[in-house]
Amino acid sequence: MKIDIITLFPEMMEAVLGSSIIGRARKKGVVKINYQNPREFAKDKHKTVDGRPYGGGSGMLMMAEPLYQSIKKLKKKSSFIIMTSPRGKVFDQTLAKKLAKKRHLIIVCGHYEGVDARIYPEIDLEVSLGDFIITGGEMAACVMVDAITRLQKGTFVKEDVAQKESFENNLLEAPQYTRPEVWRRRRVPKVLLSGNHKEISKWQEEEALKITKKFRPDLLDNRPLKTSKVPAKKETRGRKK
Repeated sequence: MKIDIITLFPEMMEAVLGSSIIGRARKKGVVKINYQNPREFAKDKHKTVDGRPYGGGSGMLMMAEPLYQSIKKLKKKSSFIIMTSPRGKVFDQTLAKKLAKKRHLIIVCGHYEGVDARIYPEIDLEVSLGDFIITGGEMAACVMVDAITRLQKGTFVKEDVAQKESFENNLLEAPQYTRPEVWRRRRVPKVLLSGNHKEISKWQEEEALKITKKFRPDLLDNRPLKTSKVPAKKETRGRKK
């Protein structure tokens, strides 16, 4: 997968996306991440990419032309273009899975007080992290890239790791424990020490359901109900007299 990020602050993003799991995935060639600075297409010697909004208002807006030229430089037939935006679709695991199937993502990081609205027709999808304010779209883009990269085959040595994490199947994760077995008089549940994988799996599913009901009951609204398979009754035919 290839991800191009249009940002005024590539160094800041690389500090996050160049390390840990994402950094290792990049070294293995699972995902390619590149940065495009809109200042490359600025028209003046000061590399200006923002301007005052028509009609008045506080703050500055990102100009349309530098963003347009950045998109034009990167865009291919397989490209899917995202912009970080407070009015966008809220990012969640379902959306992460859909985006993880794309061959090429271009993420436009909004900044300042917003962008010139004339750039929106160039965008395929606007995405938001939620109803709160951050300085720019860079941190939102980092979160999205992280979530999307974790879903790529080859990111983890064990392929089932990502499938057992929170929000998969609309459930939070079951409690987890490590050494020592007893810590400050608090013990690891016996079932996890049993070696019985069937019972452990059953316990984890039950605990995940309990925790989800307690902390995020809203997730259960979209969880598909499990239907038990009931064997069909055999028809009995009466004997002919």
